[in-house]
Amino acid sequence: MVTTASEERYDYVIIGAGSAGCVLANRLSEDRRNKVALLEAGGRDTNPWLHIPAGYFRTMFNPDVTWQYGAGPEPHLGGRVVPWPRGRVLGGSSSINGLLYVRGQARDYDVWRQLGNEGWAYEDVLPYFRRSEDQERGSDELHGSGGPLAVTDVRMQNPLCEAYIAASAEAGIPKTQDFNGKSQEGVGYYQLTTRDGRRASTAMAYLKPASHRPNLRVITHAHVEGIALDGKRATAVRCRVNGEPRTIKAGREVLLAAGAIGSPQILELSGIGQPSVLNAAGVTVRHELPGVGENLQDHYQVRFIYEMTLKNSLNDVWNSPWLKLMTGLEYAARRRGILTIGAGVVGIFAKTRTQLEEPDIQFHFMPLSAERPGQGMHTFSGITQSICVLRPDSRGHLHIKSSDPAVQPSIIANYLAEESDRQVTLDGMKLARRISEQPAFKKYVKREYFPGPEVASDEAMLAIAKEKGATVFHPCGTCKMGSDPKAVVDQRLRVHGISGLRVIDASIMPNMISGNTNAPTIMIAEKASDMIREDARTH
Repeated sequence: MVTTASEERYDYVIIGAGSAGCVLANRLSEDRRNKVALLEAGGRDTNPWLHIPAGYFRTMFNPDVTWQYGAGPEPHLGGRVVPWPRGRVLGGSSSINGLLYVRGQARDYDVWRQLGNEGWAYEDVLPYFRRSEDQERGSDELHGSGGPLAVTDVRMQNPLCEAYIAASAEAGIPKTQDFNGKSQEGVGYYQLTTRDGRRASTAMAYLKPASHRPNLRVITHAHVEGIALDGKRATAVRCRVNGEPRTIKAGREVLLAAGAIGSPQILELSGIGQPSVLNAAGVTVRHELPGVGENLQDHYQVRFIYEMTLKNSLNDVWNSPWLKLMTGLEYAARRRGILTIGAGVVGIFAKTRTQLEEPDIQFHFMPLSAERPGQGMHTFSGITQSICVLRPDSRGHLHIKSSDPAVQPSIIANYLAEESDRQVTLDGMKLARRISEQPAFKKYVKREYFPGPEVASDEAMLAIAKEKGATVFHPCGTCKMGSDPKAVVDQRLRVHGISGLRVIDASIMPNMISGNTNAPTIMIAEKASDMIREDARTH
């Protein structure tokens, strides 16, 4: 793998080496006739904490490997700005995320198809989930083995997790072994994108195995300034590599995989978007496309933190030099233990109303507590359970403020704008309290640290949700797929009205999926790679 470009012309130029870009680089370079360039604004994934699953607590707010975006001022959260870190390193956000392997519900993709996106129903995308997967439990009609992406069970036993699962069952939530099975509903352990106790980012799962190919060039520290157009055709990418201006030409296609923030930002910097936005930013309009940067969706979470009597929390390890040493030795020797956990150990997908056909709320349970990642753990033995609305109705937007690529876009997520989102959030908070009061869990609870028992009324709980809630780091939808006036790409992910240009990442989701977004983004790129190769054969 090299990090400079001696050649300036390729068949495919991929912008962004994240969850989608690394997949595209691998799949398209499988054909040795394709010359592929992969551009990444960040550097190589050499920070050792990027490869330790629990290391995301150290890397998520590290500006050396992340973009430190912010959503806000949020109009329904009292004007707060919500931190939005995104990966700026090989692997993108798959190198800093919480590692949870969740596909969403079959219904999510069937809705995409019902919106007119042929080829995106669940039966259409399932083969790509299976193709990507190296499932530790083996293959079946829903899961694959032998794929690039390792999917494994939690490599840790913890009595606090077992107590939480038992309490959830006491609260009426069925136990499940697989959130990606025939039914998503239930409580159980999450599966993680890890291999042998190490993070399986797309940089490790897809890019590293392809890095020796002579037809693939990886260019790091490449800050994209825009896409060059010849009339209505994308022909090249303008960027700065280590500060030096470069033009990377694309003989066939430019593939924009910069994520839900970066992709619409780059389109607008290139003169593709709403004329009013572009004019205000000082960018010449090259192609009017009003949906760019619109339809922004994200999962918004509210946390509950408890001080526990059992000393089996990661807090206890964090605050003890001796336990830190033992934990480090256990991880080094066996790749097991608390350093192998993700952003949730136990999960719940539940219905807030019995008449619902599918879960509408998701829980993440962690045997640790902190004010926020990167700030250290609490001094007491603590746990965290968080809830989020799976399919929020609220929609936001993001747009450039300047023609300068270094200026971050304005992001307004519009969290809790819709009454439906406020009500489901409130119902989820009540369910969280009900679980914590069940005998199997309550016997280990010393106190509810946050929000505290004094926050009891609906008004008080909703106020806490607005004042203290945070992102689950799942932005999507800003270059939506479809054929309506606000759609940015068609069902083959081609930008409407521009040839030689596709968007391939979470931004193309017309509606967000019911769960974590990394696995679906990888699926999108797997499917897109086939479409790109099919179209190349027919033209």
